[in-house]
Amino acid sequence: MANKLELTWYGKEKEISVEPRLLIERPELSNIDNDPDTENMLIHGDNLLALKALESKYSGQIKCIYIDPPYNINAANEHYSDFVENSKWLSLMAARLCCLQKLLSSEGVIFVQIDKEQCAYLKILMDEIFGRANYITTIAVRMSTTSGYKIEHSDKTIVKNTEYL
Repeated sequence: MANKLELTWYGKEKEISVEPRLLIERPELSNIDNDPDTENMLIHGDNLLALKALESKYSGQIKCIYIDPPYNINAANEHYSDFVENSKWLSLMAARLCCLQKLLSSEGVIFVQIDKEQCAYLKILMDEIFGRANYITTIAVRMSTTSGYKIEHSDKTIVKNTEYL
């Protein structure tokens, strides 16, 4: 058996169980009036449940995926907790990336926006799920300039002005 390079963390071998769900259209939340021929969907709810629901109809068909997951920056907001232990974050991301991998077509691409704190972990996790040979590049995205108020109050941290895809 050949040696395998992989990222390990506490709880990795514990699979997140998700029961199949149905997507139910709610016309009052739809933007169909603007484009009645659209194939786009806006899904309200837990994203892992939504991805599992999409698998049966769209497996292997999605050409482009962009996600902007929680950065795990020890903060909370009204929509989700961004304050979880790193091993839990990796497990949550692995479950979602595995679903996305099933949805992606063989010619498809996936973009994941992340900050410097989780970039290296995410890269290794994606190499494991999508295959290292499928990696194309990392794109640095300038989020802001390093000037003004940020510099005046930078004594506590290094100023963040870049994120990554």
